[in-house]
Amino acid sequence: MTDTTKVALVTGSARRIGAQTVSVLHDAGFNVVIHYRRSDKDARALEAKLNAQRPDSATTVQADLLDIPALPQLVANVVKRWGRLDVIVNNASAFYPTEMGEITEKDWDILLGSNLKAPLFLCQAAANELRRNEGCIVNMVDIHADRPLKHYMVYSVAKAGLVALTKSLARELGPEVRANGVAPGAILWPEEPHHDAKHQEIIERTALKREGEPMDIARTIRFLVLDAPYITGQIIAVDGGRTLSN
Repeated sequence: MTDTTKVALVTGSARRIGAQTVSVLHDAGFNVVIHYRRSDKDARALEAKLNAQRPDSATTVQADLLDIPALPQLVANVVKRWGRLDVIVNNASAFYPTEMGEITEKDWDILLGSNLKAPLFLCQAAANELRRNEGCIVNMVDIHADRPLKHYMVYSVAKAGLVALTKSLARELGPEVRANGVAPGAILWPEEPHHDAKHQEIIERTALKREGEPMDIARTIRFLVLDAPYITGQIIAVDGGRTLSN
C-alpha cells in the first residue's frame, strides 16, 4: 500500500534554519528529507532524532546541487523512498561578500549557482511529481533582493533572480503547484566574526530592534505549505520591520 503521508524535501537542512524547518514540517506530520552537502554528522543526528519521535519519518540525502545532470536522479530517489514528493523548500545558499573590482567569475558561479541555478533545475526535475500531488515550492529569498546589501552585490543579484524565479514558477506550474518565497531579515547570519558589525547595524534598523529566530522562518514556511492554499507567487518578508527603514 502506498504511504499517503506527504513528503517534504528541504535543501541545506542539516543545520540552522534548514534544520528548524525540517523539524517544524516533521511536527506537522510530514515525512522529511534532510539534504546536505558536507554536514553528514549533523544530518545523521537530526535524522535519528526525528525517527526516534516517529519511526521511518526522516531520511537524509547527500548531494551537490550544482551537479545539475544528477538532480533528476536525486528527485527519483526521494520519490522512491516514500512513493511521493509534495514540497520542496529551497534553503541551501552560499553567502559571502564580493567587493566591486574584485568579483571573479568563480564568485558569480558559486553565488548564482547555489541561490538561483540549483533551485531552478531542482524544481524542474521535480515539476511533474509536484503537479501530480498538487504540491508546493517555498524558496528562501532575502530582503536584500529588493534592497541590495553593500559589499554583497553578487549575492543580492542572485536573490533578486530567485524572486523572479519564484513568481515564474507560480505562473508556469499553476494551477497544480504553488510557489512562494520567504525573505528573512536579521536571522542567523554566517558564524564568521567579520559579519558581526554589519549584522548589528541591520538589527538596529529593524522596527522590533532585535534579531529574529529560525523558528520565525520555519513557522512562515509551515504557513505557506499548509495554510495558504490561495497564495502563490508571493514573497513574505520576515524581517522585524527592517524594510520599513532606509
